[in-house]
Amino acid sequence: MAENGSTTGHRVGDRALEEVVRFTSDLIRIDTTNRGGGDCRERPAAEYAAERLAEAGLEPVLLERTPGRANVVARLAGTDPAAEALLVHGHLDVVPARADEWSVHPFSGEVRDGVVWGRGAVDMKNTDAMILAVVRDWMRAGVRPRRDVVIAFTADEEASAADGSGFLAERHAGLFEGCTEAIGESGAYTFHDGAGRRIYPVGAGERGTGWLRLTARGRAGHGSKVNHDNAVTRLAAAVTRIGEHRWPPRLTPTVRAALTELAALYGIEADLDGRHAAEGVDALLDKLGPAAALVEATVRNSANPTMLDAGYKVNVIPGEAVAHVDGRFLPGGEEEFRETLDRLTGPDVDWEFDHREVALQAPVDSPTFARMRAALKTFAPEGDVVPYCMSGGTDAKQFARLGITGYGFAPLRLPEGFDYQAMFHGVDERVPVEALHFGVHVLDHFLRTA
Repeated sequence: MAENGSTTGHRVGDRALEEVVRFTSDLIRIDTTNRGGGDCRERPAAEYAAERLAEAGLEPVLLERTPGRANVVARLAGTDPAAEALLVHGHLDVVPARADEWSVHPFSGEVRDGVVWGRGAVDMKNTDAMILAVVRDWMRAGVRPRRDVVIAFTADEEASAADGSGFLAERHAGLFEGCTEAIGESGAYTFHDGAGRRIYPVGAGERGTGWLRLTARGRAGHGSKVNHDNAVTRLAAAVTRIGEHRWPPRLTPTVRAALTELAALYGIEADLDGRHAAEGVDALLDKLGPAAALVEATVRNSANPTMLDAGYKVNVIPGEAVAHVDGRFLPGGEEEFRETLDRLTGPDVDWEFDHREVALQAPVDSPTFARMRAALKTFAPEGDVVPYCMSGGTDAKQFARLGITGYGFAPLRLPEGFDYQAMFHGVDERVPVEALHFGVHVLDHFLRTA
């Protein structure tokens, strides 16, 4: 039996490094495109993951709210029954991809020149594969973590999560008994600042989701007539006001910590308090250069118009016009978000949430965050680890309903010039084999010491 929970008692085997590449490629080849509206089938990928866990001696369960929309949950017992459990989760669905836009077929899982190609290579079948590889390596070596580790592979993250983590949190909360913290996607990757510094941002917060439907109503009529009650005009004016609005800075503890640590890395004085705090935030972002990209989307709320729908004939003024807006709000910022939308839409346009999820933040001074930092520094000693808030959202929102504090920790060491953020939902999504190997080493280290 390897030394349980030790930082030195276990070393990842070569078989795990081979498996993480193979599992990533295999999962990519299983088309789990989520087109929204229920148009997805994750079950084949869920069965694949469950089979890999069962081969290692675990007892995974497959759970569906809707036929074909399968989730997988398994528990690995730790050595300390009194310790709080840790949830490790990843989603199985992916966004659509058009093959004619790609250099390789998006569901080929091709491994070429040390890189695995395909939809899900970064978002996030690579992480699913890392989890499988680490757990199987442990079971072969007789390793057990200190805490219980609950593994969840979910459906429907790329839409509403109603068939995935939302369903699990609502209907199967007992499977997550004892879990107080979780790790999921979008964090612990290499960010190159262009000046030789390598930064590893670890997710410790998410903005809330506010997808909005705007509706303007007016008087229908002939397109050649004077009409001062034109629904399209009213909607267009509201959409323009929303798109041009400059939201004020709002610093959450996570974002403040991120700005403070980044400023210290670059030897910049950070003036984030007092009468001129707003000017200080924007001035600091200007001084941070490329590193500002890690925080600039999360220093304020946002609302971006994304869809318009009005009319059915050029010479007919419609009686109704509809727009959709992707809104995001920071922890503590939802009231400001609502009040601002009321003002920007005005009296002639109604708005409502099409989809709403809470904002999250996690402590950056916790033992768990310190262990994530230490795991990264063990395998990337040249890197600087900082907290950050995600501009979008993950399954952590649904698991938060169970009182689980979520972090973004899906480690990858990436070469300079590799645009990690562009891989999410982008063309030619891919991940280097060496990045997968790094992720397995770091994930193994963290999970054994968490």
